[in-house]
Amino acid sequence: MRVACIGGGPAGLYFAISMKLRDPRHEVTVIERNRPDDTFGWGVVFSDQTMEHLRRNDPASADRILDSFAHWDDIEVHFRGEVVRSGGHGFCGIARKRLLAILQERARELGVALRFETEADDPAQLAGYDLIVAADGINSRIRGRYEADFGVQVERRANKFVWLGTHRLFDAFTFIFTETPHGWFWAHAYRFDRDTSTFIVECQEETWRRAGLDTMEQAEAVAFCEGVFAEHLQGHPLLSNARHLRGAAAWINFPRIHCERWSRGNLVLLGDAAHTAHFSIGSGTKLALEDAIALADALRDHGDLPSAFAAYEAERRTEVLKLQSAARNSTEWFEQVPRHTALEPMQFAYALLTRSQRVSHENLRLRDRGWLEGVERWFQGRARGEAPAPGTNAPAVPPMFAPFRLRGMELANRIVVSPMCMYSAVDGVPDDFHLVHYGARAQGGAGLIFTEMTDVSADGRITPGCTGLYTDAQQAAWTRIVDFVHRHSRAKFALQLAHAGRKGSTKVPWEGEDQPLDAGNWPLIAPSAIPYAPHMQVPRAMEGADFDRVEADFVAAARRGAAAGFDMLELHCGHGYLLSSFITPLSNRRTDEYGGSLENRLRFPLRIFRALRAVWPEARPMSVRISATDWVEGGITADDAVRIAIAFREAGADIVDTSTGQTSPDARPVYGRMYQTPYADRIRNEAGIPTIAVGNIYEPDHVNSILAAGRADLCCLARPHLGNPFWTLQAAAQLGYREQEWPVQYRSGKVQMERNLQRAAEAI
Repeated sequence: MRVACIGGGPAGLYFAISMKLRDPRHEVTVIERNRPDDTFGWGVVFSDQTMEHLRRNDPASADRILDSFAHWDDIEVHFRGEVVRSGGHGFCGIARKRLLAILQERARELGVALRFETEADDPAQLAGYDLIVAADGINSRIRGRYEADFGVQVERRANKFVWLGTHRLFDAFTFIFTETPHGWFWAHAYRFDRDTSTFIVECQEETWRRAGLDTMEQAEAVAFCEGVFAEHLQGHPLLSNARHLRGAAAWINFPRIHCERWSRGNLVLLGDAAHTAHFSIGSGTKLALEDAIALADALRDHGDLPSAFAAYEAERRTEVLKLQSAARNSTEWFEQVPRHTALEPMQFAYALLTRSQRVSHENLRLRDRGWLEGVERWFQGRARGEAPAPGTNAPAVPPMFAPFRLRGMELANRIVVSPMCMYSAVDGVPDDFHLVHYGARAQGGAGLIFTEMTDVSADGRITPGCTGLYTDAQQAAWTRIVDFVHRHSRAKFALQLAHAGRKGSTKVPWEGEDQPLDAGNWPLIAPSAIPYAPHMQVPRAMEGADFDRVEADFVAAARRGAAAGFDMLELHCGHGYLLSSFITPLSNRRTDEYGGSLENRLRFPLRIFRALRAVWPEARPMSVRISATDWVEGGITADDAVRIAIAFREAGADIVDTSTGQTSPDARPVYGRMYQTPYADRIRNEAGIPTIAVGNIYEPDHVNSILAAGRADLCCLARPHLGNPFWTLQAAAQLGYREQEWPVQYRSGKVQMERNLQRAAEAI
């Protein structure tokens, strides 16, 4: 097979090597428009895992790369005058020019033809080749010719960065954060050979402009960066090798590239030409080399190009998407650095290390147990209002088992049983099912449990099976359950009050979700006469008397809840129910004081909240659940969510229960692990109010990572508690936390569970 590799970077060279290793008879030519040593950037970072892939594919080049590596295990974070250092990270760096030289040498040894300073951006010029591999990088000209065929999507990220070098040697992968009058600047620095380090400077674009970097010439900009990081450069200058870039052009907005298809005829994309992640997770060269291996394997194993391309893409696409997802998380963290600068250095460093979600709490324990236990002691100390002295022998306790206080309510741990509708009440009255349901979850160890959405009136129910708190019988039934929870567990019990609004008068989900009742439908109210979905009942737009009645219903239900003994009250202003439908413009088209601007749309929900705060006991906290985004164009955004949270904070809310969506059937959520946590993070750290994170949180590792990073203060788990009411007790045994209280009747089970989990761990 005659093969042309367009692009002489790591992707093209390593693919050429891989093809020759699989069959020396292949005629492979690498065509590169630049000189052999002309490259952008300074050092390349590899993980130990990437090196394993290279060793298996070509030990000869892997050994030469390994001999040229600068190794480090530590990451060092410089922030607000403190240095936080952790180990066990297993990285290595190599000069990009040295890497290219090694790969060029190896390619020649195997008989690859290398043609430099040669243009080949038109596939028509390559008609004699059986296979054309476009490995010409982020700015691929080949890809640019056929953007529509490849389904190219390019997203320019918000921050500005410039790739520099220095002879200041760093003995750890070093992050340096410096505040200036213009805003925050930070550096990603690491050594890659005996006398040189990469030094990437990054900042938000508005900071870049305020500093005047958009008008500076290159030498002036480099001098500016030297001044910002003078303390850390220790007299060493910064160096630039971007000779072809001038002034502001040297500063880049990183392009995230995604292609729907990676091949066209006999042309296939490789590495950055097909996809990019982000330099903050060191992913570009890793993806390129692993792509090269996979494509060479696919071509060896399949007899025709279409089948080989399909196999290559099938193997690589999932891994690429996973890495792009991690890179997006990492990129977004750096794009919002100022949001996190109120964190203490220890927590700031932890948040940085776990920003991509590829590194978790327990993964950090494997890397550096001593450091992580220091984080755990720090977290416990802050939770208890007492910072442990240096060198203390205080036990290292996972963050999820730290106490948490809101007003006069103290939780034994940070695990929350989410509000989950059971649709099993009769006339709004919870019965023995509810007693067992809530009693089991309270005994299961969670610090806080929520009622299901409990409605303030009969016409405020979602379904005939929903619970309520508008009659004496309902109050008596709830009092019985609250008393059981308090008598038989340490759990606190929160009441969630709501009115279904336009989402009401439907069947229970297992008979037809969001389907109107066959008979007995009750009239609905909403801010505007817009049905939730076309097949659902059209609500009546609320008028003057309706507002007073709804407020009175909420106040009466809150009084009943206080009398029943609930420890906390939550007002449900999310998920498209009545108060939520006032907040989102998707369902609120009013032109009076309750419609229009966000401030107006918040007016009625805030009116209800203030009325509840006035009758709810002062020592007992109140929360509000919101949908922090509608996941619909033109709906509520994350920016809006911060303003909404601030408004409720000022009205007396103690914590924001941060959910998303369910306000429109047109919503298109971006699902994933902990997918709603970024909204809790943003509200907590921008609006200055505690938050509850919720949404696909299902492992103790998720909880501890969220809490330790300061992304939320409590974690809500719904489905995990349906599958296992004793989730918290099991998590404690799994993590070796022996102090978690069990019901006395179950303590023999505690001993056995701990023993069995210990045996399982030892077997691994």
